[in-house]
Amino acid sequence: MYELLIYLLIGIALLAFIYIFWKVIKKLLINSVIGLFLLFVLRFAFQIPIPINIWTVGVTALFGLAGVGSLLILYLGGMLC
Repeated sequence: MYELLIYLLIGIALLAFIYIFWKVIKKLLINSVIGLFLLFVLRFAFQIPIPINIWTVGVTALFGLAGVGSLLILYLGGMLC
């Protein structure tokens, strides 16, 4: 009887963890996709020559919109060629 209760509690805790983890990951994925889209819009629509390489895409994928903003500030400051 107690084993069933323990398994039930472990299952509920695991489901709660997966639910919270999915909510956080979903927000990060959306932010990264929007950031990558904005990077390409800045590059091709506004003709801002931010280089698209492994580092800029990595920063954008990791930090999303904040990464694109940082890359834009670095470019405007002359520190990103």
